[in-house]
Amino acid sequence: MLNQKPIKVLSPPIIVQPQSLALCAIYIILPWSKCLWYLISKAMWSNLPFDPLANIFSYLSPDSLARAKSACKSWYACANTSALPTRNHGHFIYAHNPADDSWHLLPLDFIPNPVRPIASIGGLILLREATTTSLQLAICNPFTRQFRQLPKLNVTRTNPAVGIIELNSANFEVYVAGGMSEASSIGGGSSYEPSLEVYNSVHDHWKTIRSMPMEFAVRLTVWTPNESVYCNGVLYWITSARAYTVMGFDIVNKNWRESSVPMADRLEFAALVQRNGKLSLVGGTSEAGEACIWELTENNNWRMNERVPEELGARLLGGKGRWGSINTRCVCIAGAMCLYRDLGSGMVVWRECAKKGEWEWHWIEGCGTIKGMKLQNFPIKGLLLHPYLASSSFLNE
Repeated sequence: MLNQKPIKVLSPPIIVQPQSLALCAIYIILPWSKCLWYLISKAMWSNLPFDPLANIFSYLSPDSLARAKSACKSWYACANTSALPTRNHGHFIYAHNPADDSWHLLPLDFIPNPVRPIASIGGLILLREATTTSLQLAICNPFTRQFRQLPKLNVTRTNPAVGIIELNSANFEVYVAGGMSEASSIGGGSSYEPSLEVYNSVHDHWKTIRSMPMEFAVRLTVWTPNESVYCNGVLYWITSARAYTVMGFDIVNKNWRESSVPMADRLEFAALVQRNGKLSLVGGTSEAGEACIWELTENNNWRMNERVPEELGARLLGGKGRWGSINTRCVCIAGAMCLYRDLGSGMVVWRECAKKGEWEWHWIEGCGTIKGMKLQNFPIKGLLLHPYLASSSFLNE
């Protein structure tokens, strides 16, 4: 059991309240082949003994290993040996500790296959396996180093929308909507899948709960990223193409809805977040790098309630001038919101100050080095986690 004191292990750049043990982890997929240059000098490559070379090769992804094999005869022989360790060291968590303004790296070498992060579920991370085009989901706890695959879906799908609902600390649901179904065995081609499946962590199986309009299935497959927001009984996604629109599924009534987006044809990036129990939208316009935050009212109208400070927006843009020129992303948790673009460019944070009862803007420097090792800049996936430091019975099943 956790005590009530804050735990200073990989603390977040965003601390909502010390008692909540909230942390922010920046999770990216980073091939070790892009880090090796900093670990071993170029002059040593041709003189490495067999065992260290085999150990290094064990960290490479299959495509990187194939390129390494073509470098020379000795590398080819080493890469083809049965003594080559089998592991997956291509995934990491980069976490910022605000106590000393330092970044830390957590290897995810306990995950057997290449994966891509989708979303956080409390202190867990929902993943999709990257070795297959059809959706296969998994869960991991990066702190206890536990990993588990979820059961296969009832319908094999490619590129569906994925949504998360946290029912309580021990129960969650995963929704999968749309996607492309497999080609028919009797000669038919693949087609859009107009159905919705839900996985419940207590019952540990998938259930098809509702068919859906074909137009929603198409848009959820083609134009919708995996980022979802659950708010007041509705699971929302936003389309990734301008003009932006919001699609929602009412969990209780089991019907679909569509909402417009403020300044939909002028936004160069847009993301949905939940703030103070209400659905909010963060978007950047083409006008001098302005970014705003809107809130959906009870009358289903959008009301602007905040602007990103001009100096912080300009800092995140890095002189690019327009939001459309960078890959702006947004992630949110109760009491904090974070805008980011990549590993090294820093983050704009809007968080609730517990003492003042107000929200304040902050800047967090990006990750350029870890323990003296200089890092290249990479695209990242930002996740906000509540750390689970105890072993999870769900992941042990």
